[in-house]
This record gives sequence, structure tokens and C-alpha cells, in this order.
Amino acid sequence: MPIRNRFAERHAEITAWRQDFHRHPELLYDTHRTSGVVADKLRAFGCDEVVEGIGRTGVVGLIHGQGGAGGRTIGLRADMDALPIQEATGAEHASTVDGKMHACGHDGHTAMLLGAAEYLCETRRFTGTVAVIFQPAEEGGAGAQAMVEDGLFDRFGISEVYGLHNSPLLDFGQFALREGAFYAAVDSFRIDVTGRGGHAARPHRTIDTTLVGSAIVMALQSIVSRNTDPQQPLVVSVTSFQTESDAFNVIPETARLRGTVRSFDMGVREETIVRIKDIVRLTAESYGAEATFEMAEVPYPVMSNHAENAAFCADVADSVAGTCDRAAPRTTGGEDFAYMLQACPGAYIQLGIGEGPGLHHPEYDFNDEIIPLGCSYWVALAEQRLAS
Repeated sequence: MPIRNRFAERHAEITAWRQDFHRHPELLYDTHRTSGVVADKLRAFGCDEVVEGIGRTGVVGLIHGQGGAGGRTIGLRADMDALPIQEATGAEHASTVDGKMHACGHDGHTAMLLGAAEYLCETRRFTGTVAVIFQPAEEGGAGAQAMVEDGLFDRFGISEVYGLHNSPLLDFGQFALREGAFYAAVDSFRIDVTGRGGHAARPHRTIDTTLVGSAIVMALQSIVSRNTDPQQPLVVSVTSFQTESDAFNVIPETARLRGTVRSFDMGVREETIVRIKDIVRLTAESYGAEATFEMAEVPYPVMSNHAENAAFCADVADSVAGTCDRAAPRTTGGEDFAYMLQACPGAYIQLGIGEGPGLHHPEYDFNDEIIPLGCSYWVALAEQRLAS
């Protein structure tokens, strides 16, 4: 792999940055420490401008190429936030914050883009401007949307934007992407069930919300199997079931269910939401209970790569790694980079880190050996897109 020698030399230092971020995970928009470290490093590297507070806690650094400001500006984006998961890696650099960890590799994304930014500040072998974008709140907070609404593209004149995500499902060093729809639209929902609580020894005097909630969970599975065109991908998952009591002898008065819908077609999405509402209401009524259904305020749209930009990214990946899968399968994972691609042309690519625990798993850890390749990809993309 034609990795830049500079990144081989700086590998240990960039790895130390990554592991520091890993020790200090922060959720959603509460990335104050991470954002501060990023901003300080960008200034130390010699970025021509560093702006904090874009999209609440986002950071943007501008690096002008040969000839200074002027010409096109392209954006390179990394996400910074962690997840509310208890880490189980046992690593020396494991999270020091109870119940929080970098289980999706955003620490690695941030470190790799910082490494690329340092190199670009030193060499400036391009014409135009590179905007390095460090985004909070990818994990459910729509930080990309917040940055767009805060003037990310208009304020900095960004005409194209690019993203990258590690993947433990791909071989080490394997790049993959596809043009058009790549990541699914993501909706989350909440169902609240109210019945009549009581003693577990006298269930006939109660309306058992555990039973009602279980019936709703089972009925929801019929949407994919019996209400949706088999040619249309769809996921409906209930991921949380909570009651107000954990006593063995109490039938709870209320229960709360949470879940997610993943889809690629707006018609399928709308029909699914209608069907969930009907199932929730009618199932609860059949047991004499009541139930309410609410969708999250901030859904993630389908993330679609722009064709020309995706082809360009594939060519860059080929030049760096010697290989790129240009017809990667669609994934029902969600990605709020979709908001950026709705507002600006660009593309999003996956980079394999080799087999290991999956994303969002308590034993997942970013593979630091991939750092030189990821940094090299970012630099090659900037230099080739803004070639003199």
C-alpha cells in the first residue's frame, strides 16, 4: 500500500491521540473536551482559521493551499462522539468514564483526520482550501444537520464534502462504497403501555402490561414478513422493554418499549409507521389496555452518494490501497452524514479494519494499524481533488 512515509513516522503519535480520545469518551453534543483538544491541535498545526461552536460543539479548520485563499473549498468530515455503552475490551487505553465508550471508532476517525490535517498544513500541495470538519452528535443527535443549519457550507464556501467510516466487516485495508443509496433512513420510536397493576398472584385483577407489550413486540414482526414487498429492504426492531418494577411478585402498571425502523423507500417508511400505529393501538385495546406511539423528532434520511463524487473517491482509494469495491451492498445502518449529502455534493466510503467485534459492541476497539492508510486516503483525496 502506498502509505505516505510521514504517516508511518507519525503513527505512534497519532495512535496516542486516538487512545487519549478513547479514554475520555463524550456523548452527543457534550464533546467539549474532544472539541477543545481538536481545536488546539489544529491551531498548533498552523491551520489558517479554526472556528469552534459550529453546530453547538463542532469544529472547522481551514487549510489554504498554494496561492492562499481562493478557488474551491472541499470538506473532509470526521465524527467525534461516543456511545452509552459499558466498555469490556480490557485495553490499557479503555474508557475512564463509567457507561460510556468509543464503540464505533469515532475516536479513530477524529485522529486520522487530525493526522491528515497536520500533513496538509505542512505540505499544502494543492490549490484551493481544505475544510476539516469535526462533528458532534452523530449517534442519534443529528449533529450533521445542526452543523448544516449553522451555516457550515455557506459560511465556508464548501462545494463538496466527503466522509469515511471504519468497518470490522471488511478485510483490513479494503475500501468500499456505492453510488446512490448506501445507508438506510433511520427512525426511532417509543411505545408507552398503560394497564392495571397488581399482585402477581391475582393476574385476573390486573391488565398485565408485560403481556400487552410482549404481544405488541411479536405483532410488529409481521410488518416485514407480511405487510412489505419482499423486494424492499426493511427492518423493524424493538430494542428496549422496560417496566416500572423489577419485583418478582408485581404486575406493573406501565411498560415502555423503544425501537427502530430502517428503510430505503419513503413509501415503505410511511406505510410502516402507519402499520405500527395500528398494531400498537389495536393490540392494546384487545387486552383492555391503552398505548401511545411516538416517533423521534430527528429521523435520519437515506444517505445517498453522488455518482461523480463516489467514482472519484473510488479512484482515490484505488491509488492508495490498490483496491476498492465500487458496488458495496447497501447497509441498514444509519448515518447522519446524509444531511450533509442532501445539502452538498459528496460521497462516503468505508475502510476495513479487519475482523473483530462489531460496531456498537462493548468489546469493539478501533484498529490503530489502519491509521496510516486512513490518513493517506484523506491527503490523496485533498491533493487529487484540488490538484494545481
